[in-house]
Amino acid sequence: MSSTIEKALKRRQEAMAAEKQKKDQFPDSPESGPETFADNVSSQANKRRSAPRKGESSKLTPFNIDIDRLEKNGHVSLQGVRKQINEEYREIKRKLLANAFGPLASTLNNSNIIMVTSGRPSEGKTFTAVNLALSIASEQDKTVLLVDADVLKPNVLNTLGVERRKGLMEYLTGEVDDIADVLYPTSIDKLKVIPAGKTHHLSTELLASQKMHETVDEFANRYPDRIVIIDTPPLIGITESAVLANFAGQAVVVTEEGKSKLSDIQLSVERLNPDMAIGFVVNKSVNKDSNDSGYYGYYYAEEQERVNE
Repeated sequence: MSSTIEKALKRRQEAMAAEKQKKDQFPDSPESGPETFADNVSSQANKRRSAPRKGESSKLTPFNIDIDRLEKNGHVSLQGVRKQINEEYREIKRKLLANAFGPLASTLNNSNIIMVTSGRPSEGKTFTAVNLALSIASEQDKTVLLVDADVLKPNVLNTLGVERRKGLMEYLTGEVDDIADVLYPTSIDKLKVIPAGKTHHLSTELLASQKMHETVDEFANRYPDRIVIIDTPPLIGITESAVLANFAGQAVVVTEEGKSKLSDIQLSVERLNPDMAIGFVVNKSVNKDSNDSGYYGYYYAEEQERVNE
């Protein structure tokens, strides 16, 4: 019996010695199981790539946004100045935030993803998208991500007054591996920006790809306090916006007072996902109040039936 025990102990000692030698040779290999060292390295790399990053994009140089410049250009003020435009955007964002996080949220797909668009070019959608982002960034318990998906005519960085960098298109084409590598912090604490990046002849297909779909879903679900504002191309005559409408839970359609035609507004609504919450902003409305130096006015309609009034 003692001989059998001694033999068993000896085999165990030999096995332990072999295991120690293996660990010394491959310190990162798994302690047990059939995985090879190469398999484990690949697995760990995939885990790092898919796991949420703490302080995402913290290694990137922030965009330095000149808030004085924005204010002079008629944008929402972040310096405590009580301006009419601040009050107008407070009213707009309250409805959007209620849709995103209130009772209606459970009936919407990606309720915190808001696309900002227009029927035709030059109606002020980027101006509106930036102002919404600035206004939401002033919230105490919300963060905002501003995505420039107008890949045909990007204007977010120009509006913010910052330099061009790689962005969404570089990520979708695989030139950049991780969306966090084009998700830039800014000098405004609660605002992050993803630029459009370079133009691409397959922009429609890239925006309609499974990769884009999964990325938007990640935006919607990773952070419970985040609103994502997507500046999209105009709806009429451009395919990209209709594609993006399938990913967002809400749409803000910007119209220009005295210019936008009722037929264009109706056509724009038809190109949106009918399951979305759709609102409207009337831009470039002349303010006749002599006590206020503001130039822009806004109007938000919760029900698309108001278009027909």
